[in-house]
Amino acid sequence: MSLSAVHGTLSSLKSCQADIGTGMDIVTDVAMDLVEVEGEDVHPGVKDMEVMILECAKLDREINYFIDAVQQVTSEVTAQQPETMFHLSDKVRDKFSERVARLSDAELHNHQKVVAFKESINNSLKQANEESAENMEELDDDIAVTQSQHNFSCPLTQVEMVNPVKNKKCNHHYEEAAIQSLIKTKKSQKKKCRCPVVGCGNTDVKESDLIPDQVLRRKIQSQKRQKDKM
Repeated sequence: MSLSAVHGTLSSLKSCQADIGTGMDIVTDVAMDLVEVEGEDVHPGVKDMEVMILECAKLDREINYFIDAVQQVTSEVTAQQPETMFHLSDKVRDKFSERVARLSDAELHNHQKVVAFKESINNSLKQANEESAENMEELDDDIAVTQSQHNFSCPLTQVEMVNPVKNKKCNHHYEEAAIQSLIKTKKSQKKKCRCPVVGCGNTDVKESDLIPDQVLRRKIQSQKRQKDKM
C-alpha cells in the first residue's frame, strides 16, 4: 500500500496553513486601518479581530500537530507488515488527541502572528497619537528618510523588503524568506545563524525570534506608492 495519498493530504494541509497565515495578515491590516481612523478610541471591532486571530492561531497549531502525528505514525509503520497500514487513522487520531489534550489556549498568545498583531496595533496607536502632535509632519518626513536609508533594505538581499520581520532579540529587520533560508542553511550545517546586520552581537537567530512587522511593511508600501506617483 502506497503512502502517496497521505503525503498528498499533508501537502494540501500545508497549503491551507499558508492561506491561514495570509488571512491573519489581512485581518491585522484591517485592524490597523481601524486604529488609525479611530485613534485613541479604539474600535471595538479590533477586539473581535483579536479573537479571530487567536482562532486562526489555534487552527494553525492543530494542523502542525496533526502533520507531526501523521509523519510520526507513518515513519513507524513503513518497515512493518502491510496490514498495519489499515490502522493508521486510529493511531494518528490517538496521537493527535493526546497532544491536543495537553495544550493550553494561553500559549496561543505566543504565536508569531498573534504577537505581530498586538505589536502592530500598539505601534499604530502610538503612531496615530504622535502624528497629532505639533510640527509632526516635518518630523515624519525626517523619520521617513532615515527609515528609507536604514530599515527598508534587507541586510541579506540588499533590496527593499516586501515582507519584513523583526528580530525580537536585537530588533533588526530582514526579508522573511531571506532570513528563514539563512536559518535553514545554517541549521543543515549544524551552525548557529548570526544576525546579518554588521556589528550586531546576536549570534543565534532563531525562527521563533522573528515577528512579522506589519507597521514597517505598510510604511514601505506607502513610500513605494509615493515614488510611483513621481
